[in-house]
Amino acid sequence: MNPYPVTFEPQFKERVWGGCRLSELFGKSLPGTNPIGESWEITDRPEGVSVIRNGPWAGRTLRWLLEHHGAAVMGRPLSPGERFPWLIKILDARDDLSLQVHPPAHRAAALCGEPKTEMWYFAAVDPGSRIYVGLKPGVTRGEFEQRVADGSVADCFHVETPSRGDAMFVPSGRVHALGGGSVVFEVQQNSDTTYRVFDWNRKGLDGRPRELHLEPSLASIDFDDVCPGLIRSEWTSEAGALRRPLVRHDLFHIDEWRSETAASIPEGRPPGSLGVLAVIHGGIRLPAADDTLELGAGGFVLIPAAAAPLSLDVLPGTTWLQVTPSSGHRVS
Repeated sequence: MNPYPVTFEPQFKERVWGGCRLSELFGKSLPGTNPIGESWEITDRPEGVSVIRNGPWAGRTLRWLLEHHGAAVMGRPLSPGERFPWLIKILDARDDLSLQVHPPAHRAAALCGEPKTEMWYFAAVDPGSRIYVGLKPGVTRGEFEQRVADGSVADCFHVETPSRGDAMFVPSGRVHALGGGSVVFEVQQNSDTTYRVFDWNRKGLDGRPRELHLEPSLASIDFDDVCPGLIRSEWTSEAGALRRPLVRHDLFHIDEWRSETAASIPEGRPPGSLGVLAVIHGGIRLPAADDTLELGAGGFVLIPAAAAPLSLDVLPGTTWLQVTPSSGHRVS
């Protein structure tokens, strides 16, 4: 069977800092009554693998798809056991996340972790919501350790105040935390290693303080990473819509697209490349498996590398993200 654009069942993760806005904003059917902090939309992790929702492969997993059609999906042969390169989520931060860091690639193995570089796109932001990213000028490792001990380490962090439609790049080694009041689309390296520096002296869902990881955190933090800013890039007109680059990195390229009017727009993947589309606002229709796939806000689709070039029928006022590999069809 020829590969076709596939959608997946979201996997919801309870988090002490989560809420219920994934239902309010995107119509997702949340389980239970505990706060949901993360919706894993495309995942190929041992602790969670996406299940295909549409077409003849419905009910199969992304792991199965890569094992049986890996070259068609990725645009190249896969090594044994190779996993999908990205983990794509929506985060609902009702409260502040822990102050944390992910290990950089050159230290991750020694720390028994996985490197994790990511990007946040702010789909909704409450007034006054903040993010903690990088350090203030002059903060040393010694001062940082002292402030961890006395509970004032948040004062070491550079703070930004994002608005809806802003984006932030968070490379491995950058200390960071989402502040409460943000709903974020996150595109990240396929990893789930997080070292908590400080968790605001709160208890987890089990009623006990969550574990902190001071030593691996200190080994991972880039103490030269001072005052990073939100992504500022220019819009250009392309194929009847507006596009701006958000990230150009070895792990992924990410673009934001907008169309104020109803339009038919080429999806824009490089030839022979896989792609992921994520709808922020509005809606998109595209052909898939002898049918028409309709994506509303909070909808995601994976387009295999071997799929024919597609035309996207977008509704007025639609904003979406496009994720592609860094160099054509090569993803490693």
